[in-house]
Amino acid sequence: MNFKPMLAALAAMIVMSPATPAQSQDMSFDAYVQLMSAKARAQGVSERTITRMTAGLTPNQRVIQLDQGQPGSPTRTGYPALAPYINTHVNPTRIRRGREMFGSTRGIHPRVEEKYGVPAEILMAIWGHETNYGGYKGNFDLSRSLATLAWEGRRRNLFESEWIALLKVAEKGYSRSELVGSWAGAFGNPQFLPSVYLRLATDGDGDGRADIFNNRADTLASIARYFQDSGWRTGQPWGVRASVPSSLDRAAIENKVVSPVCPRVHERHSQWKTVAEWRQLGVRPQKFLADDVLASFFQPDGPGKPAWLLTSNYRVILEYNCSNYYAMSVGLLADEIVN
Repeated sequence: MNFKPMLAALAAMIVMSPATPAQSQDMSFDAYVQLMSAKARAQGVSERTITRMTAGLTPNQRVIQLDQGQPGSPTRTGYPALAPYINTHVNPTRIRRGREMFGSTRGIHPRVEEKYGVPAEILMAIWGHETNYGGYKGNFDLSRSLATLAWEGRRRNLFESEWIALLKVAEKGYSRSELVGSWAGAFGNPQFLPSVYLRLATDGDGDGRADIFNNRADTLASIARYFQDSGWRTGQPWGVRASVPSSLDRAAIENKVVSPVCPRVHERHSQWKTVAEWRQLGVRPQKFLADDVLASFFQPDGPGKPAWLLTSNYRVILEYNCSNYYAMSVGLLADEIVN
């Protein structure tokens, strides 16, 4: 019996009715892969690609363990200090390698910066944090990982759509052996998810292909386009160190707005004020920051410790990874690369 028409009809019903309470593990892994394949087929993925990306596919129990080991919502028990994290992630080796890579890609920088308005050192810092400048990009079979995570069911809608997006990436001529990455489905130098690749991966050198696995120009252009798409403001730093008077009334500048996204990250930032207003409160940037720039105050390790005025470009870094520890380390690494 040919099950393809029936699977296609079932896939269409699920697409039209997203609230359908289907549970992926209510069916076998093989049956679920067939269902996803029908959805991919309905979205124009070729039979040849579906066949090569599903051949011998089995669930990866290691991926399930890693996913189930992810932390849930944190409790309000305070925050780990930032300084130890920075010392680990903005270390001499990463700085040195960043400077070396910055020098070796210098010829690419002008056209990327001119087109997207994002400084090359920011792009380099993202690359350094994500894959150690391409030193480690992950070795999980992306088709197997994403199919496993979709079947597992905890975030089924997300990973099912990413698996189908991966097949669309494969349609562009990538072999399954090339499509390897992290256990959660990110890949290439900038660790893009398949849907992000389809939306933002960019051909940076005009060879007709957006190769974020091996091509440096494509890697930098793709990260830059991601930042441009997220609202990077050309000419503004991500933030600058600030001197803080002991008289600063911290309660008066506390942020009262609850962010709908990553609230534990954003609640640590103060209200937005212009730099001129911060100066009136005695908070002074240690490098140039125009008086009309809006900034938030951030002193992660408490009074007497380093403090920063953060611009909206810091929020753009958070779009890449919604963590103050990550965003601060990216910004500080970028500064070190060009200092």
